[in-house]
Amino acid sequence: MNYSIFAPSDSRKYLRWAVAAFFFVQGLSFAAWASRIPDIKNMLHLTEGGLGTVLLALPLGLMASLPISGWMVTHYGSKKMVLIGALLYAVTLTFIGFVSRTEHLVIALFAFGLWGNLTNIAVNTQAVQVEQVYGKSIMASFHGLWSLAGFVSAMIGSLFISAQIPPQIHFSVIAVLAFAVIFTAYKHTMPDNDKAEESQPMFVKPDRDLLTLGLIGFCAMVCEGAMFDWSGVYFQEAVHVPASMTTLGYVAFMGTMTGGRFAGDWLANRLGRKKMLQISGILMGSGIAIAVGLPYLVPATFGFLLVGFGVSSVVPLVYSAAGKSTSMSAGMALAAVSSISFIGFLIGPPLIGIVAQFADLRWSFAIVGVLASLTAYLSTKARLIN
Repeated sequence: MNYSIFAPSDSRKYLRWAVAAFFFVQGLSFAAWASRIPDIKNMLHLTEGGLGTVLLALPLGLMASLPISGWMVTHYGSKKMVLIGALLYAVTLTFIGFVSRTEHLVIALFAFGLWGNLTNIAVNTQAVQVEQVYGKSIMASFHGLWSLAGFVSAMIGSLFISAQIPPQIHFSVIAVLAFAVIFTAYKHTMPDNDKAEESQPMFVKPDRDLLTLGLIGFCAMVCEGAMFDWSGVYFQEAVHVPASMTTLGYVAFMGTMTGGRFAGDWLANRLGRKKMLQISGILMGSGIAIAVGLPYLVPATFGFLLVGFGVSSVVPLVYSAAGKSTSMSAGMALAAVSSISFIGFLIGPPLIGIVAQFADLRWSFAIVGVLASLTAYLSTKARLIN
């Protein structure tokens, strides 16, 4: 479809900023919840094991919505679904702040996962369409806004925590901000006009091209999930840094991942998307190899910096390529690729723990590094990436 008919050159910026606003709102809401997990744990008197079990509700909700989110976006349109999904996401965040029983938190987190994924598929479908209007890679900058929102929300959370403001007020403030952004940006999002896609069946088997994209995303997200959950532990147990420096690896990773997403579009347009993915795989593998082979403060930190930059552009480029599928609608293709990719995000952290239990934490990271390096090889087989 030629989406440029909806966007003369003088209005493209409004489309881009409107879609970017929804990415920002989603990152703002998710990070608000993440910043108050310790407070909610204490409020509900949860043990570490109990919290771990409760936290599973969110990815379970996300996974439960994967088969239907793409169909809903295709059937009802990404414009309508991004509005509904983002509003429900913010409303559910508010409910989380008011929970008083563990079972209520489980239900709220499951719903948070459901609406989060619906919003994710819808807003990425919008981003693919806006990218087609521009005729060049701009997807990474959208994902960069999500990461930037996470930093902003974390700082806001720190302020609320230091002022001893309870989660229900914190989350309500974030929800009000989200509503203001949503209703301001919504009128400028990309309109839907392809009604022929409404007959798309709910369950469609992805073709070989989409499976390849999914595997690329899977390998990268194994690495991303491991870095999110285990970077601090690695610096503590393998690098042996003081307690005050255990977050250094995570900060290094997040910093270059966020910065890399803003630089990723420029690099992809200059180098080509396929070469950009190959470089990303090499950076991820090399970064982990340095951190594993030289488990000392400076080289390990440098290695994590490389990993963050390598991870930064993979998912945006894969999602952008999925939107070009000719075998199914953009929404269905994104849902299929997202499903395969997110499995990697879920199994990465447990894989680290299982291998470390029988071998060593450095061996765990080495295996993750090998999987991340496969991104470079698989990208040469991806026909939807040029």
